[in-house]
This record gives sequence, C-alpha cells and structure tokens, in this order.
Amino acid sequence: MGWLELGNAHEAGEELGRISVAHRDHPDVLEVRWHVSAQTKQWQTCLEIAETMVRADPTEPEPWIQRSFALHELKRTGEALDQLAQVVHRFPAVWTIPYNLACYCAQLGRLDDGEAWFKQAWEIDASAARRAAMADPDLVPLKDRLSRLWKKVD
Repeated sequence: MGWLELGNAHEAGEELGRISVAHRDHPDVLEVRWHVSAQTKQWQTCLEIAETMVRADPTEPEPWIQRSFALHELKRTGEALDQLAQVVHRFPAVWTIPYNLACYCAQLGRLDDGEAWFKQAWEIDASAARRAAMADPDLVPLKDRLSRLWKKVD
C-alpha cells in the first residue's frame, strides 16, 4: 500500500509478485491487487479480483463497491447498478453505496432515481457525499438537482 500511496503502481505490483503463492488469495493481498489494477486501469482484472473477494466474504461492503465500480469502468453501468442495488440494504451505514448508485443512475439518464440515491448517501454522511460529488464527473447530469439540495442546507 505504501507504493500505491506514493503513486507508484509499478513498484506495488513488483512487491505483490514477491508474495508466496500460499498467500496470494489473502484478503489484504487481494485488496492491494485491486488497487494496483485500478491505478493502472486494468478493469477486467479489478472485476475478477472483486468477484473473488465478494465470494470469500460477502459481509464486507468494499468488494461489492469495487466490483460495481469495475463494471462501470468496463462500460457495464447497468450491471454495476443492478449488482450494487441488490446489497444496499445489507450495509445501511455505508454512504458510498447509495452514492455510487446515484452516479450509475445519473450516467444511465435515470435522474430521479439518481437524486433519490444521492439523498440517501447525503443522509448517511452529508459532508463526505458533498465532497465526493463536487469533482465527480459521473454526477454531472445531476448537477442542477444537487445544487438545489445544497442551497436548502447552506
């Protein structure tokens, strides 16, 4: 993770290559592999890693989020939405799930649904949702609606 934090996915990948075969499917190793693959935009690999993590421990929210993100990056946004929407009820305190659902809906032109999902993310953690939304190109179709929401609370 240190190499990734320094922005060096190549060195992180080199370190991962030194991990013994017996430990390559450890959740922490898979997590780092996902981030290395994401940083290098290897979305199919990200998808495969996330699917492995979901199967290994479906009680963790992050692999579900990562799998849908990889699907979205692979231009399979409808699938990303469907997969993540199936588990939103399992993780009611995780704002990034309804936030990502808002992004996917916005990209699919489902603006009413996107606004509703964003409001749910906002209710969980308004500050984090707002910070993320400020620079997220996936939410551009909802920009006017989000601006109205922010004016109500400012």
